Amino acid sequence: MTIALAMDYIRRRMDELGHGDGYYLRFRHFVLQGNQEITIEAGDQLFILVEPIATVSITSAFGVYDLTVSNTNELQYEHQDYLILTNYTSRQQHIRFIQVIPKTI
Repeated sequence: MTIALAMDYIRRRMDELGHGDGYYLRFRHFVLQGNQEITIEAGDQLFILVEPIATVSITSAFGVYDLTVSNTNELQYEHQDYLILTNYTSRQQHIRFIQVIPKTI
């Protein structure tokens, strides 16, 4: 997914969710060490994966993104609630997201 496509998707998705333009954006770049797993508490924030990576698994309440599994027929680029990022390799891996934070009144 390109950054331009992600930005257009975010605008439409946040409007669909009733937020209009009431949100903040953050570019998030996570660095996972070899065989590391981290959990991110995202709540109602959206995390949009912008660079696919073959050796990392992303699991959330929205679904899974994992190119190594064969028992799913759809991979999710949009994640929310909690995210579990797992590096399957012994090498350091980078995962890049756009974080969408709804504004609250």
